[in-house]
Amino acid sequence: MPTNGMGMIPAGFADPQGVRLGRATSEGSSAGRFGGLNAPSAAYAAFSPEFHWEAADETYVGGQFWNGRASDLQSQAGMPILNPVEMGMPSKWAVVSRLKANMDYRGAFMTVFGIDLSTIPDEDAPAAGAIAPAIVDVAYAAAAQAISQFERSAEVNRFTSKFDFWLAGKVELTELEKAGLKLFNGSAQCALCHPSEATRDDAGRTIPPLFTDFTYDNLGIPRNKDIPGDPSPDPGLHGRPEIAAAHPDGRQLGKHKVMTLRNVAATAPYGHNGVFKTLKQLVHFYNTRDVLGQVESNLSPGFGVQGWPEPEISENVNTEELGNLGLTDSEEEAVVAFLQTLTDGYPETANDPAVPAGTPSPFAYFTAPEIESTLAIKAPGVLRVGGRMGKSYDVQRSSDLGNPNSWQHVQRVRIGVDSAFPTDPDAASADFRFYRLVPAQ
Repeated sequence: MPTNGMGMIPAGFADPQGVRLGRATSEGSSAGRFGGLNAPSAAYAAFSPEFHWEAADETYVGGQFWNGRASDLQSQAGMPILNPVEMGMPSKWAVVSRLKANMDYRGAFMTVFGIDLSTIPDEDAPAAGAIAPAIVDVAYAAAAQAISQFERSAEVNRFTSKFDFWLAGKVELTELEKAGLKLFNGSAQCALCHPSEATRDDAGRTIPPLFTDFTYDNLGIPRNKDIPGDPSPDPGLHGRPEIAAAHPDGRQLGKHKVMTLRNVAATAPYGHNGVFKTLKQLVHFYNTRDVLGQVESNLSPGFGVQGWPEPEISENVNTEELGNLGLTDSEEEAVVAFLQTLTDGYPETANDPAVPAGTPSPFAYFTAPEIESTLAIKAPGVLRVGGRMGKSYDVQRSSDLGNPNSWQHVQRVRIGVDSAFPTDPDAASADFRFYRLVPAQ
């Protein structure tokens, strides 16, 4: 594992082999096959809102992956498994067959989801022209949801960095780290896209910053000639047909998601194409992109020293917030020092008596959003229920919202197992009726 001056640090839920070997992109299950983009960290991804257009700011926000093509975390979790250059599984049926072969998974699926994997025929011997049973899609969705549920856990979203303990008043930053934080919020302009200010919840408790606004930007990053096969530059948001059609002027071309800076010191390389190998190099690029000079490519000896290559996509480059920040070498060093305080696992790595090993996060109460339950009217008297698979909900009805005691039980449903279409048999007898979902205890 890499070090950050405080001993060994966790890999930040990024590709550990890529971090260790300094690879620009990750190698898939098949040797010699590599993705075209630097795999982002899974840590704190659960806080990203669903992908949407923010009309007030005229920008896209949220989603998963560099171009937000997975609207939410569960959708993202199911995609790499079938991607031919990642895990490369041929079908959902094949994946479920693998799960079925593992006795631990068989027991867990029955316990958590009520799904008996043993009843699903193996994919490797289907009859000619066989179509996968409907339960395959349910089981696959359950697997993706299980992954996404883990990614919502405190194991992945730890909030145990030095910055977190400083924010809680438990430790002090060094003078260099303090200077870096001041620059981060000031002349380095990092906080414009990576907000560092804490907020408050309804109970008045501190909510630690996530160091991203979840928007999309073209930073003018140069092409990375180190990526195996030297693929063409990724067009970012514009590579999604529906977004290209919505913006035929090309104003989304080259824009990639602003990722969190939490654990950034542990998740090299940097940039959507992994062209920057160190934090120092990344900060130097932000500072000097437009004034250092120009070299042919990132393979040039003078890369980052004598100059930078031209942007891989020249349209829509952000020229207002980076490129000529005027920071000195010592100020760049201070920003890097501050960024190193964002690495989780400080109690286990720092040997700081103020927060000995095992000290819990000061923000354990701040958790990633759960999968929301939903309830919608599908037809008169029929309701469609959505939520976390395997979890049970009580469907309740009322005709008087002013009376908190008027709610009546309609039906209990278990998502993905029982019918997701409960009925209210006498709905026609009421002029109107309100419904709600209550998690079953």
